[in-house]
Amino acid sequence: MPNASTIEFLLQLAKGIARQFGPNCEVVVHDLVSNDPDSSIVAIENGHVTGRKVGDGPSHIVLEALQNNRTHLEDQLAYLTRTKDGKILKSSTLYVRNDDGEAIGIFSINYDITLMLAMETQLQQFTSTGQPQQEAEPISRNVSDLLDELIEQSVRTVGKPVALMNKEDKVKAIEFLNRTGAFLITKSGDKICKYFGISKYTLYSYLDEAREHTES
Repeated sequence: MPNASTIEFLLQLAKGIARQFGPNCEVVVHDLVSNDPDSSIVAIENGHVTGRKVGDGPSHIVLEALQNNRTHLEDQLAYLTRTKDGKILKSSTLYVRNDDGEAIGIFSINYDITLMLAMETQLQQFTSTGQPQQEAEPISRNVSDLLDELIEQSVRTVGKPVALMNKEDKVKAIEFLNRTGAFLITKSGDKICKYFGISKYTLYSYLDEAREHTES
């Protein structure tokens, strides 16, 4: 976990931002040092926005941070996310770094713009520019929901249902899941095996092939 003075500052900052922008503004602090993908939230303000609390698990972005080189991570600002109950949020993710430039935590701001978008829809005939809308990244309440979403994304990446997938398709899906950190989630292998109808041995074999593709 980041040191006490860093945590204290982030807590103070989270409270200030949440108070400034009101109850629709959720502010979350994730710990990356403990490497615990099941319980990364160490502080949260206005958690009712996403239904999360201290001790809950990570978002898709946190999993990727745990999976990848933490000195090369880049902040993501003003992108869209969505909750399981359909709220649309405007989100920003900033990495908290140590003196070596390694990400040790994540400071996230999620502002609920659902009502604003509903108002915009009513005025769309006047304001529409014909540009495609940005797809919202899902925010999961727990790691089980997050794993379900990652599995669904892997299927969309392949572009065909599991029943029609051949070996190469399943390797591609497993490669996506490995790249996005899905296997950091506790007991994810069992669920992935069951979903794709493969054995643990086959999963490990597909993982080896997926990693070879990534490295080549």
